[in-house]
Amino acid sequence: MTAKTALNAEKATARKEAFARRKVAHANRRPGVAGHLSEVLAGYRGVPLAGYMPIRTEITPLAAMAEAAAYGPVGVPVIQGEAMPLRFSRWEPDGPLRDGPFGAQVPLVDDFFDPEILIVPLVAFDTQGNRLGYGGGFYDRTLQALRAKRPTLAIGFAYAAQQGADLPLEPTDQPLDMIVTEAEVLDFTRSDR
Repeated sequence: MTAKTALNAEKATARKEAFARRKVAHANRRPGVAGHLSEVLAGYRGVPLAGYMPIRTEITPLAAMAEAAAYGPVGVPVIQGEAMPLRFSRWEPDGPLRDGPFGAQVPLVDDFFDPEILIVPLVAFDTQGNRLGYGGGFYDRTLQALRAKRPTLAIGFAYAAQQGADLPLEPTDQPLDMIVTEAEVLDFTRSDR
């Protein structure tokens, strides 16, 4: 077994375990799960940001995105193709949407812009700001490209139950600057990694 094959197997196991924890957390969620996210975003009013349209058992950032949309542009990711960075199209609360890849809704008409803040969905996270995604590498490529242009704040948003330890990581995995859950905010912007 090659090192890459072994890492992929570790990631598959970690994802399976995290999906199970997320499913339970989602089933037991309470109203107001985006409260901490709204508080964090309030400190960045008017800064262009991108959230996401939740699918399956993902925690929903929609309430916080709607609040932020009153102050500046808010977008959602639009997949351009396999192994390509995401692009972000302006989203408006109650705006018309169409079906996008993987079951996520996207704006009916694309109006692309580069966000300076990304609210990032994830499968698992750790207390060092690492994230395990779905495996397509979309957010890693996107964050790398955006951060090459200018500072870009990456905020992971998840249920606290999605926290894991010893996540299998690769050198291309982009770290998060913050992780927000329904229980707490982990801020890595002021610490050395």
